[in-house]
Parts: sequence; structure tokens; C-alpha cells
Amino acid sequence: MTDRPRVALVTGATQGLGLALVKGLAQRLGPDDVVYATGRDRGRLDKVAAELGGLGAQVRTELFDVADPHRAEELAAALTERHGGVDIVFNNAVMAVTPDDDARAIVGDYTQVNNFGTTRVLRAFTPRLPDGGRMIVVASSLGTLRYLAPVLHRQFDDLATLDDVDAAVAAWRDAVRDGSAFGGAWPAFVNIPSKIGQVAAVRTLAAQRRDGDLARGVLVCAVCPGMINTRISSVWWDVSGAPTPDEAAVALLELAQGPVNPDHYGALVREHQVLPWR
Repeated sequence: MTDRPRVALVTGATQGLGLALVKGLAQRLGPDDVVYATGRDRGRLDKVAAELGGLGAQVRTELFDVADPHRAEELAAALTERHGGVDIVFNNAVMAVTPDDDARAIVGDYTQVNNFGTTRVLRAFTPRLPDGGRMIVVASSLGTLRYLAPVLHRQFDDLATLDDVDAAVAAWRDAVRDGSAFGGAWPAFVNIPSKIGQVAAVRTLAAQRRDGDLARGVLVCAVCPGMINTRISSVWWDVSGAPTPDEAAVALLELAQGPVNPDHYGALVREHQVLPWR
């Protein structure tokens, strides 16, 4: 880290885990530091800034729709010019689905946020990370190949570039749209290929950057926060005994601020433990 004030950014920051991450960062960082809460709704962002002011770090807001093809690069460039860098990035934005949603109807918007939004953030912010920086993609334990039929593993395994990851996601998206995915080996639950695509993106980028990043104390990884007691989760599962977003955020905040464990680099991490990809 440099001697300048630290800067953090959270996508999807107006509710649930994203809001908890902003709150936790604001509490843990100092009064000269800045935490950016980002999202698509100005009114909700203003409410976040009003609620979290005075916790410690300065909480500022930026409109940021990760589905916008250009916004990630614009914002990364602007914040780097404004502050000299963004030290901690939590890519948390997600489009939620319910059991009543028609996968064919929603998969286009879903992948634009969850998958192409992830690769946009990775492309825009990771090359600009300063020494000691953190790029953390919020994913899920569903994002491992054990949840995918073996015949499909090659779709996401050992890809060379983020463009290859995007192409794999697009091929799956198109198969969902035309219905062919449902007659083959693809799982019906769209969360599974989507989360695998997110983790594949992290693994792919990390493979290109590992040695240089670790030499600079930079961490790029995916995280599984575990089951969380939120309204969205409750439409799928009984989450009455699950941790609150504030509780689930603790391990992620520790990952963002603690020393880098090389085993975590490029991996999917849950409660400081690496979840096997294969």
C-alpha cells in the first residue's frame, strides 16, 4: 500500500452483502480513506451515503451499472486519476432470479450483470491495482466444476483469456435461450454455470498475472460468502438460521485487509479455505 489515503469500491452496494461490505470497510478504514458504494439507483445510493456517514472512512457514491459495456473502464480511469488508484474492489453486483423466472427470458440480462459485468470489472480495475491491492469477486461454492457434468468441464477449464471466458458464457447463454441447454447436460439452475463462469474468469486472469501480483502483495480471488439470510435467498431456501449480511461480510473483509496467502491467489475462497476447482 502507498502512503496516500486508501480507496475501496463495492459494486451492487445498496442492499444485502454489498451494503454490509461498504459498512464494514467504512468502519475499518480511517477518516482520510474513501469507500465508494456503487449501484444503478441514485435514490438508493443517496440513502446509503446518509445512513453510513460518520462511521470512519468517507462513504461516497457512484452510479455504476456493470451491464453497461463502457462504464467500468470509465469509472476505473476516473477514480485512478482522482485518487491515484483503487486499493480494494469487491465485485458483488448480481441479478437475482427466483424459482418463477423463465430462464430463457432472463438469461440475457442475467449474464450481462453476473458474468460480463464481472469480466468488465476485472479488465478495468485489475490492471490499475496499486501495490497491496485486492480484487475480490463475490461468487459461490456452486462455482466449481463438481456441479457441472464432466462432459462440460472443458467449456470453462484452463481458458487462455477473458475473451475465451466470455465466449464460453455466451455459448451457454445462447443454448439456454434456444432451449437446447435443457435437452443436454447443462444444469437447469442458471446460477451454476454463471458462478462457474465467474470463477473461471478469476482463474484465467490470475494465471496471467500471478507472479507479478504476488511480488507486489496484490490478491485476485473469488470468494464464497456462504448462505446468507436475505430476502432473495429466502425464496430458494430456508435461511432462518443463516448469518446476516453483516456477519457474512466479516471473512471477506478480513481477506481484503489481511496479508496475502499465496494459496488464495486465483482461487475460490470460503472462510479462508480454498474450495477445489476440480
